[in-house]
Amino acid sequence: MTKIICAPGSYIQGAGEIKKLASYYQELGTKGAYLMIGHHAYVHDLDDIESSFKDANVPFTSELFGGECSREEVEKHQKQLGECDVVIGIGGGKTLDAAKAVAFYAHMPVIIVPTTASTDAPCSRLSVLYKPNGEFDAYLPLRANPDMVLMDTDIIAHAPVRFLMAGVGDALATYYEAAACVKSDALTMPGGHVTKAAFALATLCRDTLFEDALKAKAAVENKVTTKALENIVEANTYLSGLGFESSGLAAAHAIHDGLTVIPETHKYLHGEKVAFGTITQLVLENRSLEEITKVIKFCKACNLPTSFKDLDMENVSDELLLKAATEACSPNDTMANMPFVVTPEDVVAAMKTANTLSATISK
Repeated sequence: MTKIICAPGSYIQGAGEIKKLASYYQELGTKGAYLMIGHHAYVHDLDDIESSFKDANVPFTSELFGGECSREEVEKHQKQLGECDVVIGIGGGKTLDAAKAVAFYAHMPVIIVPTTASTDAPCSRLSVLYKPNGEFDAYLPLRANPDMVLMDTDIIAHAPVRFLMAGVGDALATYYEAAACVKSDALTMPGGHVTKAAFALATLCRDTLFEDALKAKAAVENKVTTKALENIVEANTYLSGLGFESSGLAAAHAIHDGLTVIPETHKYLHGEKVAFGTITQLVLENRSLEEITKVIKFCKACNLPTSFKDLDMENVSDELLLKAATEACSPNDTMANMPFVVTPEDVVAAMKTANTLSATISK
């Protein structure tokens, strides 16, 4: 049996790290850096991003990310690379996934610089592609994890708290999906079986979230950096990133992918939908009421969706719910990693049950 655990070449986390970006680039390239920058970072952090390159007299090109990690967006940036020899993605999850895809097709190194801790995507050898209308398209497996992941905790502390909590929602799924994959002996994204190290990271991720997420939420609400925030940045990004990739995905992310066919959910962040997917997975598994209640209360305290109302889905028809559930059970998705057969009807039933349970449980 082949077991595989994979990780980025370097993971760097600390205050003010983005101001050192040019020196980190110089560890990988010489001809010029191609900076793919998300809208928020382009507006608020462009001076800090570009100043390190200007001060070091390092050539670079700055380009604004279009907003959707689609095949069309990836191809657009591929055509604009010119003589650059390293791709640097700076921004949120879709910006970073697009940067990884551009580097993959161009056979270049890639540096990933999240400006929020909103997903576990930064460390992975995976890009999630969407259609231009926001619907899930496909998973794009990459040859390797990013050469470097750089987390500037000053920037993250000043980002909207919603992004940090969305990262908590994404990371929350890590342990529960990993546990399902251990039971089913599923193949993980790199094509191996779960290692004890990866499952230990997934477990540590869960424990860190329950211990420090609300303390980190309070820190970001005050735009300050604390030990709890540092711990949650690491949990959302590194622990969850390695945990999900080397332990596997299951129902929670498959349900997220299914929800993307419902237009009402498009305004919600990836991790917000994953949080509801996690609660739905717990219902599918018939976990104890005590455990489900703990997760729902935790999500409510973190302002994460726990009901149809929270996702503007209270008026969604049964037909559309079934369509979303059918997409979640697609053979191209990760529902098959559950340790038992799950049908679209099972998913609809679990979503409706999760929605009702949420209404009976207070913060």
